[in-house]
Amino acid sequence: MSSNASVNTVTSLNVKSHDNPDEKRRPDKSEIDLVTVGDYTIGRLTFAPGWRWSECIKPVAGTDTCQNNHVGYCISGTLEVHLATGESATITAGSSYTIPPGHDAWVVGDETYVGLEFLSAAAYAKPE
Repeated sequence: MSSNASVNTVTSLNVKSHDNPDEKRRPDKSEIDLVTVGDYTIGRLTFAPGWRWSECIKPVAGTDTCQNNHVGYCISGTLEVHLATGESATITAGSSYTIPPGHDAWVVGDETYVGLEFLSAAAYAKPE
């Protein structure tokens, strides 16, 4: 374990389905299904082909780039991420990822993107 890793403690047993979420957010071409289990909010993000953060979420977020920190896992589809620094990455099924603030992202191709978010779900696509 790295020296800067945090230790998480779970104190209760909780099970919830994203098919019956605690909260739903539905910006353009987006489905964000949120469940809170214990102290954690986990989001299932579903983005339709043609989804792009700067077109679909920016009007809700009100920022020039996405300012969330993301930690997640891609279930299906492909997402291209570009940071304001010029760095870019492609996220595909089976990939876990971290994305720092200051980015745009879009669905690549005609397959719906589905991912699980473990860090930013509570605040994602929620008006400021």
